Amino acid sequence: MTAVLGAEATETTVLDDARAQLSQAVEVLGLPSEVHAMLAAPRREVSVSIPLRRDDGSVEVLRGYRVQHNYSRGPGKGGVRFDARVDLDEVRALAMWMTWKCALLDVPYGGAKGGVRVDPRGYSTGELERITRRYTSEIAPLIGPNHDIPAPDVGTDEQTMAWMMDTYSVGRGHTVLGVVTGKPIAVGGSLGRASSTSRGVVAVAVEALRHVGIAPEGATAAVQGFGKVGRGAARFLAREGVRVVAVSDVNGAVHHADGLDVAALEAYVDATGSVVGFPGSTPIESEEVLTAYVDLLVPAAIEGVIHAGNATSVRARVVVEGANGPVSTAADQMLADNGVLVVPDILANAGGVVVSYFEWVQANQSYWWSEAEVDERLVERMTRAWHDVLAYATENQLSLRLAATCMAVERVYRAHEVRGLYP
Repeated sequence: MTAVLGAEATETTVLDDARAQLSQAVEVLGLPSEVHAMLAAPRREVSVSIPLRRDDGSVEVLRGYRVQHNYSRGPGKGGVRFDARVDLDEVRALAMWMTWKCALLDVPYGGAKGGVRVDPRGYSTGELERITRRYTSEIAPLIGPNHDIPAPDVGTDEQTMAWMMDTYSVGRGHTVLGVVTGKPIAVGGSLGRASSTSRGVVAVAVEALRHVGIAPEGATAAVQGFGKVGRGAARFLAREGVRVVAVSDVNGAVHHADGLDVAALEAYVDATGSVVGFPGSTPIESEEVLTAYVDLLVPAAIEGVIHAGNATSVRARVVVEGANGPVSTAADQMLADNGVLVVPDILANAGGVVVSYFEWVQANQSYWWSEAEVDERLVERMTRAWHDVLAYATENQLSLRLAATCMAVERVYRAHEVRGLYP
């Protein structure tokens, strides 16, 4: 799978991008070449077959993956996505980014990721449950609250996590709440988890706008992707006084120069399933959301949407990566050359893993926090990480992405160094 939508065939893949970012960090840090060799390859990965009996009685065989990139700083942590584009290289890249994200936010996890190559929109609820349970049973030897803790991602949700937790628990003979995060509140989920990635994105976006001299109140924004991350990001941006003028989803995009009524838009999406046709808005092409005249752009859907073919058309002053890897390596440099500040995904969208960590801690202690406590601790962590990365970037004259990657890689390397090699 390439990391582009309609760009040249020469555009790099997401795994190429992830490895290139690691190479840059190793070079800047002056680490031995064997460090790159050690950190570029996953520690463990598995590809599994998932036979599915469809509702009509036919049998289909799907493919699933789980990759554990690194666990030197703690158990693996990473989402499970159900998406027709999932392949092993994508999962490898996402697992690597999770390693850096956990290290950067000083969460005691390593990076992991998983997925099933399937378009969930074409399957019934019963079929999705059977896919989830078979996938879980296949990867069960690799996961666990002290080994590897999955969470929701693209195409999965809290119900998926409940099925995973139940399947794993049945195999163990007792309920294991800490095996996954992002669960429903009724089965050990954390208050504030559902909106955590979005809240973290906006906490960092507000700081980034202020850094470039733009007051959030009255600033304009475009959000590409109105799903789990983008929808919440639009809501929290509006609460900060930012005018969200354009949004998109898989079906299309809408625009309103004076700002969309985000609360009304959410209600409309709940009723219709899409942003398309929202009363009072102007329909636009999905690509136009990425090139809108705004102060802030939040790409919050999938990887590679900003690439060499469209990066020069991006007019936002600040790009905050709500999705994983939405800006390709080539585009990153082009945006920097045009004076666009890019806040990297391993910082910007780390709110989800931070509150996943909070949920795991609560489950292990059987003691749950209030939503206000969760939100306060999340924003404090995100804001502190922003200032740490900004200071490192300024001191070393690096981009925010390279600064964040260097900080994370160094922390993982130090853990390797202290633990030593076995045997």
